[in-house]
Amino acid sequence: MSDPVNDYALDLIWRDGRSYNGWVDKSVPETLIRAVYDLAKMGPTSANCSPARFVFIQSDEAKKRLKPHLMEGNQEKSMQAPWVCIIANDLMFHEKIPQLFPHNPGAKDWFADPEARQEHAERNATLQGAYLMMAARALGLDCGPMSGFNRDGVDLEFFADNEGTHHWRSNFLCAIGHGDDSTIFERSPRLAFEEACQIL
Repeated sequence: MSDPVNDYALDLIWRDGRSYNGWVDKSVPETLIRAVYDLAKMGPTSANCSPARFVFIQSDEAKKRLKPHLMEGNQEKSMQAPWVCIIANDLMFHEKIPQLFPHNPGAKDWFADPEARQEHAERNATLQGAYLMMAARALGLDCGPMSGFNRDGVDLEFFADNEGTHHWRSNFLCAIGHGDDSTIFERSPRLAFEEACQIL
């Protein structure tokens, strides 16, 4: 039986974790981004299919490629962030099932239907994007998740001309860095248990 984590960890990851709209001028080394991924990849997915793909954008050149595809309200905060991650769905994720699910490599065939595969990719990659955010918070970073962007534009810009990524589809974006507290709003309400839950 596992013991619960302490209140400091719960505050860091959940209670005090916020979505940031701006960043302090403090760099985030690549080693820390790699550590975030190494933690996030441990989260569960269906048959360990792990369909999320992460494009971590740091360079000014790559940010300039991303900027035209962002809603105006997301441009400045994305350009200021030390990193912006494109969380993408790999629509051919099933090709890696024999590697990821070695006790049953035939599970690859569970995802033979393209429509079912897309549904699984979107569900599980979204989960993995959330794991990434929780991992980043756990390692002392802040996040600014975004859905305000031109999905087709991002896919064409970053995935279409690369044979290894042409079957990736962007899901959502997440800026990562050390958040500027002056850029967050007062926390919005959440639904009470009785409003959002049922016990049957």
